[in-house]
Amino acid sequence: MRRPKSNRSVTNEKGLAVRALFIQHDHVSPTGPVSERLRYHGFDVVEELVVPEASFANPNVTFEFPNADEYDLIIPMGAPWGAWDDACIGNWLQPEIEWLRAAVTSGKPVLGICFGGQLIARAMGGSVSPAPQCEIGWKDVWSDRPEIFGNGPWFQFHYDRWQLPPKAVEIARNPIASQAFIINRSLAIQFHPEITAASLEGWLDWGGDVKVIADGQDPEIMKAQTRAYESAATQRTFELVDGFLRQVAELID
Repeated sequence: MRRPKSNRSVTNEKGLAVRALFIQHDHVSPTGPVSERLRYHGFDVVEELVVPEASFANPNVTFEFPNADEYDLIIPMGAPWGAWDDACIGNWLQPEIEWLRAAVTSGKPVLGICFGGQLIARAMGGSVSPAPQCEIGWKDVWSDRPEIFGNGPWFQFHYDRWQLPPKAVEIARNPIASQAFIINRSLAIQFHPEITAASLEGWLDWGGDVKVIADGQDPEIMKAQTRAYESAATQRTFELVDGFLRQVAELID
């Protein structure tokens, strides 16, 4: 593949624009600075929504996943449901696991964010289950690969954790959960580099505020903190996208 350069239109070996596919599992998870940085590098960004707003309370919809061969990079994003919960979302969860298994195994780059990273773990022979402790808010992680991403702080909002699949290399962790692993040309991360103050407000409006309060935290302070952190967090996200594209996906120089 021809490697993209910043701020210019690029093509792959077929002469087509280099394409990145985001799988958005719910309607309140915008792609934010992750897609912004991919566009900066010349990627044509496509976004597909699995569970529409009208089905949010009954998310076990059917969804036909696109042909992965039409894309150079796949980014499955977060979700408010469990990556282990076949009873709740199995109609599309099982097909997505199979779809991602084929993509990762083939060597196609995949960047799995939170729920998306957990799907990579399940797809490649690991497991996902409820964690003893949730993580909500801005947390540091311990990264072995600062050239891919640093220690943060990164925004977290999860109740589950993965067990590493065979052949995966863990590159970040904290005392609560594994935070990142590499397998083939794919990277799974447990945190949310795409978060902005606006997207957090959407999560809180659609039930996240109850979870934040139940965890003993103040949603208004969390929103204010996120606004204060946004500029620095966006820069960290740009660096993460660059590190992933260069060190893992091998899509840029």
